[in-house]
Amino acid sequence: MSKKISALKTIGLIGKYGDPQIAPIVARLIEFLQGRGLTVLLEQSTAEILALRHPHTRPLAAIGRDIDLAVVVGGDGTMLSAARNIAGFKVPMIGVNLGRLGFLTDIAADHMLEGLATILDGDFKTEERLLLAAEVVRDGQVVYSCNAFNDVVINKGALARLIEFETHVNGEFVNSTRADGVIVATPTGSTAYALSAGGPILHPTLPAMVLVPICPHTLSDRPIAVSSDSRIEIVMTSTSSQSAHVTFDGQANYSLHDRDRVRVQRAATPVILVHPSQRDHYEVLRAKLHWGEKF
Repeated sequence: MSKKISALKTIGLIGKYGDPQIAPIVARLIEFLQGRGLTVLLEQSTAEILALRHPHTRPLAAIGRDIDLAVVVGGDGTMLSAARNIAGFKVPMIGVNLGRLGFLTDIAADHMLEGLATILDGDFKTEERLLLAAEVVRDGQVVYSCNAFNDVVINKGALARLIEFETHVNGEFVNSTRADGVIVATPTGSTAYALSAGGPILHPTLPAMVLVPICPHTLSDRPIAVSSDSRIEIVMTSTSSQSAHVTFDGQANYSLHDRDRVRVQRAATPVILVHPSQRDHYEVLRAKLHWGEKF
């Protein structure tokens, strides 16, 4: 971690967006953390939705500047959103799982106080994970930029028509593709949309990215893994008007034009996750993907 647990003074609480049902959980966390002598900053929209009268709030985009640790209450989607906003401040994150899969949120809500107490007492491990930085370039100008923790996805629009694009890695031409789209995924995102599209599972600490075509017209067009230091560029190449867009973690979206270029590379700072010391990555995979179960 960037700071020793014993040196932590201020904890940020970030709740699942738009879910007032988490109010009792957040209130318990505030009481617990303040009982340990810690200052608590509550993410602003969380405070507004929960109608909690908390004296210290910050917007999500700025809360990372003033905290030593973020506790995120929700599912993986909440963690993805928080990670994109907090990673630049090098603030470690802990997830309390209220979702379904919970690849990123380690602590069950039913045992969150015991789990957090163990971590705050020093029994934990940290992990740095790759964050993507992407931008859309149109006529030589950057018109949109966004980070992504799971994936950057270029996909067809509302019409059921294939889109056409070229893929370049480090300035070298890879291929020209007609497909529903392409996924550029981090190791963290390799168990998300990329897995459903037939991509490989990467260990979360592997310094790599994976490019996974979505329903390619050419069946030999298969997923490929490249170094995390690679610079990936997807060029929309159709000469007729095609409907396409790019999404970031499935949460931010931007419409693409012909000849637009989507550039993706490693972000300057990684996402720092804090896990219980007993966490086992392969146990998580077995549990979440139901490996070995009899049907």
